[in-house]
Amino acid sequence: MKKLMTIPPKSVHIILDLYHCNSSILDSPEKIKEILIQAVKEANTTLIDIKIHKFSPQGVSGFALISESHISIHTWPENKYAGVDIYTCGTKALPEKAAKFIIKELKCKKPSILKIERGSYAEEI
Repeated sequence: MKKLMTIPPKSVHIILDLYHCNSSILDSPEKIKEILIQAVKEANTTLIDIKIHKFSPQGVSGFALISESHISIHTWPENKYAGVDIYTCGTKALPEKAAKFIIKELKCKKPSILKIERGSYAEEI
């Protein structure tokens, strides 16, 4: 009889669809940058670089490159919606804590949260 060996996940990927957020916050590049910087701290990760882009007439995309992977926020203020991606590797990162922080800071009233553990599999030995 063969045994099954499970390989633990290498990373955690949290995908947030955030509905009914505060439009003013969603359209502020300064506020999105502040939220990303603090989310990196909340996640217990290390910031390498951060880029923010303001779209015309509205919307902001922000990307935090971290040693453990990335955190990004893309906003549609006209729809009170933000798409957020939190992808972390390693055992010390706290991506769920960053997710809760971002939801709170964007004043989201209807979050949808998907958590995927990546790189895990099982094989017969």
